[in-house]
Amino acid sequence: MLHAFALNNGRLNRVEFEEDGLCRDQPVWIDAVDPTEEERVWLERTCLLTLPNPEHLRDIEASARFYEHEDSLHLRSDFLSGTDSHSHSVAVAFVLKGETLISIHADDLPIFRLLRIRKTAESGRIEDCRDVLVDLYGMDVEFSADALEKVYADLSNVSQHVLDKPLSDKQAGAVLADIAHAEHVNGRIRRNVMDTQRALSFLARSKLLTADQIAEVGQIQHDIESLDGHTSFLFDKINFLMDATVGFININQNKIVRMFSVASVGLLPPTLIASVYGMNFAVMPELNWKLGYPFALLLMLLSVAVPFWIFHRKGWLK
Repeated sequence: MLHAFALNNGRLNRVEFEEDGLCRDQPVWIDAVDPTEEERVWLERTCLLTLPNPEHLRDIEASARFYEHEDSLHLRSDFLSGTDSHSHSVAVAFVLKGETLISIHADDLPIFRLLRIRKTAESGRIEDCRDVLVDLYGMDVEFSADALEKVYADLSNVSQHVLDKPLSDKQAGAVLADIAHAEHVNGRIRRNVMDTQRALSFLARSKLLTADQIAEVGQIQHDIESLDGHTSFLFDKINFLMDATVGFININQNKIVRMFSVASVGLLPPTLIASVYGMNFAVMPELNWKLGYPFALLLMLLSVAVPFWIFHRKGWLK
């Protein structure tokens, strides 16, 4: 699907394609969301350039993501699709050709939807297609910051479960799943902002931006540096919660092992008495002494009770 926008007093206005496939006004931004083969061929023929296929964007080497080709500038960046357990990065290809920005991506990302809505309602912000590109990267950093806040909120809930009271094995398993999800999202955010920082550095070196746009790029890079420090803090928090949860699991396992150890030590004396008593064939107490069996059973009970009483006094049974 193709979305075309033209400038009108610093505001993006959606324009429709005519019957011949051309726009009435010069589009400043064409957003191609999962374009069909016919739409992609039409864009190439209209703009006189070769566009990448969204299915092949992942195959581009990292060193070839930003380059200039004749009279066009090509960029390939990753944008976060969401913050839930199914979030993933979507590769987006940007092509700057003259005064038109073309973006190609397989999924309709929330950042692009928000920019399409926001810039059609606001005015005084857009001067050319490069402003649109810089704003997209700026909104990507804002979206990453919001995602980091959600990760921090989720980790705060996990901290309450971990630090308020001891965890059972079932609760620890659920906590580990939440921590793993937070680590996954945090790592993906860090990778995306690093990719955004590289793209902004390439734009600043391309000498296509105005002084105001370069200043805005510098501010976005400053925000990225602060996000990088926050992701490092979240990684440390994740490692702490992971170690604490694994520690509770080890404590629960040690309790089970200690229970079997105490039981084996406590039942060893009666087993020894029964063994010695059963091997005595020369003198059978039950033949000459009627209380032989009761005495043996009482001795076995005492040999169990005394060790367990000592274990109880020392707190080993708690």
